[in-house]
Amino acid sequence: MRALDLTALILVIIGAINWGLIGFFNFDLVAVLFGSMSAFSRVIYSLVGIAGLYAISFLGRDREVREEKQ
Repeated sequence: MRALDLTALILVIIGAINWGLIGFFNFDLVAVLFGSMSAFSRVIYSLVGIAGLYAISFLGRDREVREEKQ
């Protein structure tokens, strides 16, 4: 499960950086690298979205770990 968590975290970070670039500079790094809404860029966007949904589970797991330590 650790590898899946790390992969999801990396994808969420990539997505956050891309959204930051869009917000601050109107620059879409994924579109520049892979083409505007090409099949591959759509896969990247989809994977980042799925990773973001999966990362929501980090919140519950963090609370569980803290409660067990106390």
